[in-house]
Amino acid sequence: SLPHVTEDVKWGNDLCFLIGGKMFCVTGFNTPLTVSIKVTDEEFEELSVRDGIIPAPYLARYKWIYIRNEKVFSKKDWEHYIRQSYELVKAKLPKKILKGLG
Repeated sequence: SLPHVTEDVKWGNDLCFLIGGKMFCVTGFNTPLTVSIKVTDEEFEELSVRDGIIPAPYLARYKWIYIRNEKVFSKKDWEHYIRQSYELVKAKLPKKILKGLG
């Protein structure tokens, strides 16, 4: 429901949510539900040591976390972290792409 979000299936089995062609949330089609999102530098260390969360493979250097247990966050927390990931990725988009998004 976030503005200008598109969906794409990558690597044959991952549903990716994108803003301006850049991923901000990745989940699989299989159970259990797993999700990767970008977090702030400050939150990365704190969240990646929580039970059910690890640094995201291949993306940890960009401060992405991999959530292996959906119950680690409340619904309100999920909404916050997904929106925050969206905003963090959107903020890094080139001005030309941002202008095209309106």
